[in-house]
Parts: sequence; C-alpha cells; structure tokens
Amino acid sequence: MLKYTYSMANRKRKYKGFSGIRDMDFRPPPLELAPEIKRGILIVFLFAAGAILLLSLVDLAGALGLYLNNFLKLMFGANRWYWPAVLIIIGYFLLRPAKYVFKTSNVFGLLIFIFGFNGLIHLLSHQNDLLPAAKAGLGGGFTGLVLAYPFLNLMGPWAALIAALALTLIGFFLLFNVSFAHLSDKNEEVKGWWEKANDFLTRRRIKKIQEKREKAFHHKKEEAPIEAAPEFLPRPIVVEVEQQGFGQKKEEKKPISEEEKSAGGKSASLAGQASGEYKQLDLGVDKFKRTKIDLPFDLLDGRTTVPKGGDLKANQLIIQKTLENFGIPAEMGEAQVGPTVTQYTLKPAEGVKLSRITALGDNLALALAAHPIRIEAPIPGRSLVGIEVPNQATAIVPLRDIVISESFKNRKSNLTVVLGKDVMGKPWLAELDKMPHLLIAGATGSGKSVCINTLILSLLYQNGPGDLKFIMVDPKRVELPIYNGIPHLLTPVITDVRKTINSLRWAIAEMEKRFDLLSAARHRNIASYNSANAEKMPYIVIVIDELADLMAAAGAEVEAAIVRLAQMSRAVGIHLVLATQRPSVDVITGLIKANITSRIAFSVASLVDSRTILDMAGAEKLLGRGDMLYISAEISKPKRLQGAFASDDEIKRVADYLKDRAEPDYVEEVVEKQQVNPFVNSGSGDGEDSDPLLAEAKEVILQAKKASASLLQRRLRVGYARAARILDLLEAQGVIGPGEGAKPREILVSGYESDTYQKDDEEEVIKEEEPEEKVEEEEEEDNEPEEKEREYLEE
Repeated sequence: MLKYTYSMANRKRKYKGFSGIRDMDFRPPPLELAPEIKRGILIVFLFAAGAILLLSLVDLAGALGLYLNNFLKLMFGANRWYWPAVLIIIGYFLLRPAKYVFKTSNVFGLLIFIFGFNGLIHLLSHQNDLLPAAKAGLGGGFTGLVLAYPFLNLMGPWAALIAALALTLIGFFLLFNVSFAHLSDKNEEVKGWWEKANDFLTRRRIKKIQEKREKAFHHKKEEAPIEAAPEFLPRPIVVEVEQQGFGQKKEEKKPISEEEKSAGGKSASLAGQASGEYKQLDLGVDKFKRTKIDLPFDLLDGRTTVPKGGDLKANQLIIQKTLENFGIPAEMGEAQVGPTVTQYTLKPAEGVKLSRITALGDNLALALAAHPIRIEAPIPGRSLVGIEVPNQATAIVPLRDIVISESFKNRKSNLTVVLGKDVMGKPWLAELDKMPHLLIAGATGSGKSVCINTLILSLLYQNGPGDLKFIMVDPKRVELPIYNGIPHLLTPVITDVRKTINSLRWAIAEMEKRFDLLSAARHRNIASYNSANAEKMPYIVIVIDELADLMAAAGAEVEAAIVRLAQMSRAVGIHLVLATQRPSVDVITGLIKANITSRIAFSVASLVDSRTILDMAGAEKLLGRGDMLYISAEISKPKRLQGAFASDDEIKRVADYLKDRAEPDYVEEVVEKQQVNPFVNSGSGDGEDSDPLLAEAKEVILQAKKASASLLQRRLRVGYARAARILDLLEAQGVIGPGEGAKPREILVSGYESDTYQKDDEEEVIKEEEPEEKVEEEEEEDNEPEEKEREYLEE
C-alpha cells in the first residue's frame, strides 16, 4: 500500500511538470497604445468611412458601395445622405479634445437623434403609407418606421409630430453638449461676426471710393495747363477763412476769461457752491456731458472651455468611505462642477460635530489624491457640508460672458463690478457704491492685476466720461499705463509717490467741497443730488495697484489719507480700490481694515497672510490663476469665485476704442501740491489749520536738527496722531521737507526767529500789496530760504 502511494506521488510530480508547460500562454502580449494614438486612429477611420459612404451614395465605390447604398436606403431612406456628414463632423469634434469630450451620453444622444429625426421625416412625408415607403427606401426608412408607426397609432398625427420633434431636439442637445443659453450666446457671436463683416465691407467701399476720387483728382491735375495752376488758390477765399477762424476763436474765449476773472479765486467758488451751483476743478463734465460712449461687446473675446471634474461617483464613494473610517456616517448629496473646483455636498448624521469633518481635510486630500481641499461647513443657506476638490482641467471665465448675461443687463447700479462665477456657474456681481471701497490682496501671479482690469472694464462699459472719473496709481509702471489717454482719466496714470499723496489730498479737498454742496442743497448723497439737478457730479474711483510701495515710502501720510477717504467719501461718490501683493500688517493696517470691509483674497503663501486679509483661514488653500475668496458686509462667510478674465489684447482694444472716440481732459490740480492741508480738518480741537504746540514744535525740531513724530511725542508728550499732524503743518509752512520713507525729513530753515519773521513779513506783503497774486512754487521757496532772510534783514 505504501509502495503504491509513493509511485502515484511520483507520477503526479512528473505530470505536474508537463501540465505547467501546457498551461503556459504562448499568445503575443496585448498591443498597448497611448490614448492620443487611439484617438488619431479613430479620427482617421471616421473621415475615411465618411468619404467612402459619400462615394457609395453616388455609385463610385464599386460592389461594396452598391451594397452600402442599398443597406442605407432601406435603413434610413432619404436621410441616408446625412450619414457621411455625421461621421465627418464627429471626427472634426474629436480633433479638438480640449473643447469637446465624447462621452457615453453623446452616443446615447446620437441614437435618439437618429430615430427622432428619421421618424419625424417619415411622418411628414409618408403618413398614410408608412410601410410601403420604408420598403421602397423613402422617407426615414425602417428606422423612421420604428418610431413613426407606434407614435401615429397611439397619439395621432399632430401629437406624433410634436413627440418626434421633441426627441430630435433632446438628441441634439445630448449629442453636442449644448443648451438654449449656449445657442443664444452663439447667436450673439454670429451677430458680432456679421457686424464685423459689414464694417469691413463698408470700410472697403469707402476706401475704394476715396481711391477713385484721388485718381480722378490726380488725372485732372495732370491734364490741367500750367497757366491755370494759381486759380486753385484764390486769394479772397484764404482771407475769408482766416477771418472766420480767428474771429470765432476770439469771440468764444472772451466770455470764458471774464467768468474766470469775476470768479475771484476760491472765495467766489465757495459762494457759488453755497448758492447750489456745482463748479468743480474743471473735471471736464461740460465737455463730456452729452458724450455717451457705448462700448461694443465685440471688443471682448468669448472663450468656451469645459471644466473636467473627474469621476464624480467614484469621488463621492471615496469621501463617504473615508468619513466612515473615522466614525462619521454621512449621506452624500449632489456634485456640482464649477470652473475651478467641484463641490461635493453631504449631510452628516445627527449628533456629528462639524469640527470633526473639517479636521479631516488632509485625510480626504490623501484619499482623493487631490490638493488642496477646502471644506465649507456648513454651506450658507443650506443644511449641508461642502467639500471642494480641484478639477482635473479648469475653465476660463471670459468677461464677455458675464457682461452679456441677463444678471448684468438687469443691474440696479451703474457702478456694478464683475467679479466672476461661483461653484454653481452663476455670474457674481457687486455694487461698488454699496461696498463702498474694495481691498484686493494676493501673491504674485494669483490674478490680482487681472481682477483690477476686469473691474475697470466693467465700469467703463456702464459709464461715460461725464459720469465716472478715474485716478489710477501704479508704482510698478507696467499694469495701468495702458489706460493713458482714455477720456475717463482725471490725470495720467500716476507712478510717483509724491504725486500720489497730492492726488489723495486733492480727493479729500474735493470730498469736503462736495459735502458743503450737499449740505447747502439739502441732499444726503450724490445719487439724490444727481437725480434732482441737471448739473451732475461724476463719480470718482481711485485705483491703487500696489499699496505696499506707497506704505514703505510714506506710510503715515498714505494711511491717514486712505482712512479719511474710506470713512467719509461714500456719500459724495468717491470710492477706493486698493491692491497689494504683500498682505502684511504694516501694509494692511488695522485702521485700513476697519474702514474697508469688502475684500478679495487670492492665493497667499501662509495662514497668517490669509488672516491678515480676511481675519480667517482659507486663502492659503486657493489654487491661484483667478481663484478667489470674496467677503463683504453683506456676506457672513467668504464666497469662493473664479475671477473673470480679460486678456491684454481685450484691454488694449477697449482703451484704443475710447481714445478714438474722445480726448482726455486732465486736471492739473490733482497732482499739484495742495495749499491747504486736508488732514487737519478732522483734528481734535478748534478745527483750524493750526495747533497750540506748533511754535514749540518748531523750536524742538530746530534745536534737535531733525524732524520725526517720535521726537515730538517724547518732547511735547502728545500722541502719534497729533505729532504727525504737526509735522504736516510744518511741511505746509515750508519748515521741513516731505517724508521719504525711512529717510529723515530735511530742515529747510536755519533758525526759529528768522522763520517766524519771514512768515509774518510775507503775510503782510500779501495782504497789503498783492491780494490776488498767486503763491510762488514750493520748490523755489525750498531752494532759496537764506536769500529771503537776507532780503528781510536789509529792509
């Protein structure tokens, strides 16, 4: 028995070796091709099949073509002719994978379209003889018969036609991934192309007519005799033209100069304001009052891109399983694919703390192989938690799509600015007059400058030069100078720190003037004043592209001016848009944050920067390239948006269009040194342009031979605000020079007594001899203080 068992075991071992040889797979390895190669092969096959079918329908493909023609004739009837076009169109769409992705839903839509369209044609052409027509290869063939026969017997002719048409449209939408809104946008694009073509043809015709006239003129000129040449310039016509031109110019200038002389300086302008007439510092309102520049939408590009959110169902299962692994049962909701992120909603079980879900951000990122992930718990207005996962492919939000949308057309204010689209794909707008100021911060390349340009363009599309004026500041000199020359500018784009401070002081003086006017006219704000008066005040928007450079050069003055404007300028129509790429506490100070509640945060490097901008975390998890968080006084939680995009070419086209339609009317007083210091008006005391400690402060500065706020704080025992105000007064009187960042201020006088006598003497001369003479330029006063002292001593 043992011997038998041993022999059977050896036999099994021998057969085992042979069975292993028999089980070996001698088949060749599978052919692995890249997805691009597979796509290319499919495209070639579709184009070739379409061409062969077309040749078969015209009997140019031999026996195979005859067989295919008979088959298509029976199956599709007269509609067999569109099959070659269908195959070629599908191949064309596959050539552009970035704009069109062929999915299972498209195949399903193709089948519905085929049966619906063939059934519709069969019902329209052969309603009484459906079967004979299909056998003869007429109408929609047997595919049309499959749909037309039951529809006709169940619903009757009219209802059958409506049902077949509905199926055809449904199949079309599924096949091409389009909607009614998309078709309306395409209709607008077609209209734009048609208008461009008409403009091009019109210009061609005008050019041809001009060329014909020039040729005819030159031809006549060549044929004319030499003796007749002087007759082309008759003398009386020249004299008449000169008299008319110069006479008209002189007559037009006389009343203007008389009005300026009778105004009597600032006192007369204030009197005019008290009487209810608004005469601004020549803002060009009269020139552009009747000018309404309608910007065409064709200046902006319309780009259609489709975001890719990945496998939504698989991601939902991964999120649900990951939460269950940590003991958090949840019910998954819908998944909404936005331009940048896909938001997966879920409803946790009762008794689950939301802090447990928010603490699992890194675990969810690991499970989904996606970073960064933002958890919104809860979603405002909904009893759900949102988990935002970055898309595999993001979509661009063109500015044109929002400008032509219904929400923008139905806006309530002409100061509406375009921000972008939210996760649901809804356009997001904001009213600048309700903000009323905006702070933008983000790292380099996060989309900050693009956001500023979209804000400016959206305002230009709503307001003419007489309704809105800009003061643009760009210390970097690369972003905003493209707008130089548009009629909406009060002054060319400012790049100098001192001119920026002067423009802010001018804005404060203009604000005070407007408050006096509103008080005299008994109006609460600029909107009620403009609605009640024919002479309207334009809104003023001050755009500062890089706040950090200004704060580093003259932090105290810039901060004081910004805070004062932010506190009071809303009612008079002056608004601030500040941007910085360094969101630190020395740039975005506490006073600035307290007075500017509307903020936009782009991608930043750290959690500290996010808290500096938004007072909360979140901006450090943004993706960049326009991904933003927007918060305002009306929103309790930050709203995640994908910012609208406008390219450099679009900005240039809009700017050039405006430059061609009107010329700018710059106000030189905006960047000039202001004679009255605007910072003292809100001081703590008498409200005059003086301080009781001003003389003592002069003595302290001249003795110490340096000027700083900290020195005055120690010697005079005052606060920082009062010390800075005293420095501003001394600078206005010419005692010290302007602040230049970390550098010490320059002392412009040599002694306290001489400065006092000099000032008194100058005041007496101005009062007695020259009451209407203008004050000399400050630069000449700063360069010649010693010469003036010697003149006084000689007198």
